[in-house]
Amino acid sequence: MKRKDLIDKIERLGCVLIRHGNKHDLYHNPKTGMTQPIPRHREINEFLAKKILRDLSDM
Repeated sequence: MKRKDLIDKIERLGCVLIRHGNKHDLYHNPKTGMTQPIPRHREINEFLAKKILRDLSDM
């Protein structure tokens, strides 16, 4: 999955950027209280992208 697509999806979930890092950016979902690092690679492994989305969603 492209990083830009993943960022779009997690921002639609209500997540906000906490800070930029060297290799990762931190996104936080205020509804669930979960924070996840997002790699700064152009392509993100599908399994990792699904895990990030699952952890940040409010399901």
